[in-house]
Amino acid sequence: MIRVCHIITGLYTGGAEMMLLKLLSATDRDHFEPSVISLIDRGALGKRIAALDIPVESLGMVRGRPGPTALARLWRTIRRLRPTVLQGWMYHGNLAASLAAGFGGNPPVLWNVRQTLYGLGAEKPLTRAAIRLSARVSGSPAYIVYNSRLSAEQHEAAGFRRERRVIVPNGFDGPAFGVTDARRRQARLDFGLADDALAIGLAARAHPMKDHGNFLRAAALLAEQRPEARFLLAGRGVDEDNAELLGLMGQLGLARRVSLLGEQQDMRAFYAALDIAALSSAWGEGFPNVLGEAMAAGLPCAATDVGESADIIGETGRIVPPQDPAALAAALAGLAELGRDGRRRLGTRARERVLNRYALPTVATRYEQLYRGAVEQGA
Repeated sequence: MIRVCHIITGLYTGGAEMMLLKLLSATDRDHFEPSVISLIDRGALGKRIAALDIPVESLGMVRGRPGPTALARLWRTIRRLRPTVLQGWMYHGNLAASLAAGFGGNPPVLWNVRQTLYGLGAEKPLTRAAIRLSARVSGSPAYIVYNSRLSAEQHEAAGFRRERRVIVPNGFDGPAFGVTDARRRQARLDFGLADDALAIGLAARAHPMKDHGNFLRAAALLAEQRPEARFLLAGRGVDEDNAELLGLMGQLGLARRVSLLGEQQDMRAFYAALDIAALSSAWGEGFPNVLGEAMAAGLPCAATDVGESADIIGETGRIVPPQDPAALAAALAGLAELGRDGRRRLGTRARERVLNRYALPTVATRYEQLYRGAVEQGA
């Protein structure tokens, strides 16, 4: 039995966090015994992970900053769990995994890098420091797992060790995201959508890299052409308390056309309600989890050309330059003009593409192979 301890910054419903949840749900429990340590708190996903009968520990760090109390908790937790392998997630989780290895007999460590790196200037000071430190010590993990080739190349240009590179894409659960007519009707009813509404959705936390302003400006342009269009925004911090988004919606005349839904516990219902999914990011995406989920739900997508988005979508949607609301509006208009049947046909192709290329069981097996390989290297 290989005991794999996953260490992650927090457990909110972001792309990396959702991929961890999916990976845990698909882990072969006959041969692997997973556990999770969250540096901050249990977030929205802690209960869902615990429901898989997987231990979840939280260290209570403030904004991921280590202090004596949190480090003592980490030491005690690692000594109790006795992991065979430590798997870090994102910069702070990766560094914490490398630190934790010294507390628990130096088991092999894997890092997991989940974003692209177009430059350090857009990152917060603490994140910039974590990236620089990571580059200096990047020879220590057995593997550095990236979810896109572009992410690997950009991080290696910043000093990450190339010989540690492994690329494993995100994985998606086809049965979980399948949408029936009944499921679609119920979801649209729950979100207050009329049957003839053109529902366009963006799932992204409130962060400058996600560029909600780009999406809202594109929405305003599309709304002039499509009076039936309604726009649903989901994600942590994307709610009625977000004064910046509310102010921009008011300026653009979108107050009655946009719903700010906040963090959603069931993204399957969100996708089931939509006709089109969008991604408006300006930078930072590696392998956008939300694109794969939307495609698995049978949705055509319009996305900015950031990270691996173009390769994920292929010919099943639209790709536009980042920070170009007119181009994004035109892409959304093109998908709208296909009509319901045309979008359904394109969405079926999108679902087939993502599940043929990124099936969750295949991705989970790849991680398990890495864990076995790391243990064998350290034996």
